[in-house]
Amino acid sequence: MGEPGVPALLAVAHGTRSAEGAATAGRLLARVRELRPWLPVHGAFAEISAPRLEDALDGLAGAPVVAVPLLLARGYHALIDIPGRVERRRPDAVPGRPLGPHGLLAEALAARLREAAAPRAGDAVVLAAPGSSDPAGVADVRAAARLLGRRLRRPVLCGFVASGGPSLRATVAAARANGARRVLVASYVLAPGEFHTRMTKADADAVAAPLGAHDTVARLLLRRYDEARRRTQTMIPVP
Repeated sequence: MGEPGVPALLAVAHGTRSAEGAATAGRLLARVRELRPWLPVHGAFAEISAPRLEDALDGLAGAPVVAVPLLLARGYHALIDIPGRVERRRPDAVPGRPLGPHGLLAEALAARLREAAAPRAGDAVVLAAPGSSDPAGVADVRAAARLLGRRLRRPVLCGFVASGGPSLRATVAAARANGARRVLVASYVLAPGEFHTRMTKADADAVAAPLGAHDTVARLLLRRYDEARRRTQTMIPVP
């Protein structure tokens, strides 16, 4: 149960045909509820999966809402699609920023990479992302790679599996040609699905799991909620 007057957090994911991908989003929101039991937390999807964004907003009619995109970079869905649909359906709702890039994501990426294969001397690390036709989205991924590099204290390359820059397969091949002992891939996706499957087929020596319901991702989602809610001039205590 939420406290009276506390805006609900509506986390809006892209959507996926992967049952495990949808379940991962559910586990992430379950962790958010554990961190703030008094906060009403709901999930929705921009496309493919249910509940659709508009249906979720209708279900919250009469309650204040903060809508945060469960996306790792700027792009069409984060900047235009989700905010526009929220404004048309609920002009009073407060939009939030996408999750990334952020140092907390770098922490989660480093942890997932260590689970797959701890980087050693002579290894190359590549941050793999779906990609974007929006230059801002590509810039965000490159910023995320720099943040991960600072966390790991080593250079981190970028590779894309859809669009926006050098392909992941080409980046892996180039790193190997440049003498890397192993090429390790950090997966810049939240959940399993088509993009992560492509990452596993790029001939890397190890591919980290998606970020999933990592504790730091849940905390970052709450931070984005708080940032958006500040615009309403009210705050709730942060554990």
